[in-house]
Amino acid sequence: MIAAMTSLWTDRAAAAERAVTRRYLHRVGGVLPATRIGRIRSPRPAAPRERARALVGPWHYWWQAHLLDCLVDAQVRAPDRRRGAAIAGMVRGVRIRNLGRWTNDYYDDIAWFGLAVQRAGVRVRSRRGALDAITARIRAAHTPAGGGGIWWRRGDDFKNAPANGPAAILLARTGSADDLGTAAALTDWMAATLVDPASGLVRDGVRLDAEGAVREVAGTTYTYCQGVYLGACVELAQRERDVRWHDRAAAVLTATARGLAEPSGVIGGYDDGGDGGLFNGILARYLADAAVRRPRLPHARDLVLASAESVWDNRADTAAGPAFAHDWRRPARRPAAGAPEGDLSVQLSGWMLLEAAARLERTGAA
Repeated sequence: MIAAMTSLWTDRAAAAERAVTRRYLHRVGGVLPATRIGRIRSPRPAAPRERARALVGPWHYWWQAHLLDCLVDAQVRAPDRRRGAAIAGMVRGVRIRNLGRWTNDYYDDIAWFGLAVQRAGVRVRSRRGALDAITARIRAAHTPAGGGGIWWRRGDDFKNAPANGPAAILLARTGSADDLGTAAALTDWMAATLVDPASGLVRDGVRLDAEGAVREVAGTTYTYCQGVYLGACVELAQRERDVRWHDRAAAVLTATARGLAEPSGVIGGYDDGGDGGLFNGILARYLADAAVRRPRLPHARDLVLASAESVWDNRADTAAGPAFAHDWRRPARRPAAGAPEGDLSVQLSGWMLLEAAARLERTGAA
């Protein structure tokens, strides 16, 4: 009985992986060998013309980055040669689908992909080239306008948490002293500019005027903004002795537990799928990272496990495996056209959460 319990979250994460890969993972264009890419919605359109349109339609670069990251999670959990080939195929597939480039105009997109490729390891032959292209682009986006930080996208007036957080994590992990300094500067900018003094939560971003001064604060406190700020603080706490990183991580965890998870302790959701479907999963990833690497931090473990219990209890069982709700506090419906449960983003978030719980389980933090 004890042995069975110790694999509870591992087994559930494996079930989520099977369901998502069966529904969404396919070859680029449906035919290109040694490639993989994520279908944006499931079930697939029935009509041939609609299926063909789906193959060349919107593909959401940053969703693919998180699909790759989830595959890496699964490979850490249970190494497998075939999954390793799928990971390499995803990296190739994203580059091909992105017209031979590693980057696009969105700094948050490329930071997410850089983190996933970095974690994918030496098995991905093109890893070094991808990371060099992405980190060079991110370094160039760090400007003094608005007090610091990097832009959300090229040619825009917006600097935000979803770009600065993953960029800081990525740069902190390169091993370069200069990049570590930039990572600290980006995180300090988030603390000074985006953390709401009243709630302690991280706001979305700021818009700048032509002179580079802040003209507007986008005050929405999305769950993934908390996650990437937490992730940057934890990453820096592992590499620097300055107590501010631990203290800031503890503060945002307490604010998240109070402001985004009460009274059930389950991370709250959003009204639909789309990009928002990924927000909670990203928070769960960095909650687990905090719980494992900095076990004295408050709330992180409990938020992951309460949310994982809820999303699993509320799953919808299908022939392909479990399907998860866009709001982890509510029962899921079976994936269907027009339903949030059909979006890759929503199912990736549920999978990411279960991998987070499995990580706690295998490291003894659960």
